[in-house]
Amino acid sequence: MLAGASALAVSAGVLVVALAYALFALVRPYVGPSGGAAVVAGAAALLIALVGFLLAMAARPPKPKPGENNLVERLLDFVKAKPVTAIGGAIAAGILAIRNPGYLGSVIRSFVEGQEPPPRRRRR
Repeated sequence: MLAGASALAVSAGVLVVALAYALFALVRPYVGPSGGAAVVAGAAALLIALVGFLLAMAARPPKPKPGENNLVERLLDFVKAKPVTAIGGAIAAGILAIRNPGYLGSVIRSFVEGQEPPPRRRRR
């Protein structure tokens, strides 16, 4: 699989070089050698900008809809409604994190999934 991926990467590199040379050969009679090199460099910069823009758009997380009740909104609503309970829960979570980090992970996972945490096993 790694050899196939590297072969595809090399093929893409060869394709880019061949297209750059074809573009250079196409514009060289009209603008000269240095102008042809400038056109190829400009086309490469345009391609890089386009790919960068597409990757930036793909990396942007989708904005949550106002009607959705995501985790952050649920936490903020809970803290606003019951601040003393939230502070007590934060202190308890801190103590649990110090004593048993694995249990804290299951508690967070159950809060995110909305299920009860798994029962704690006894150590022998």
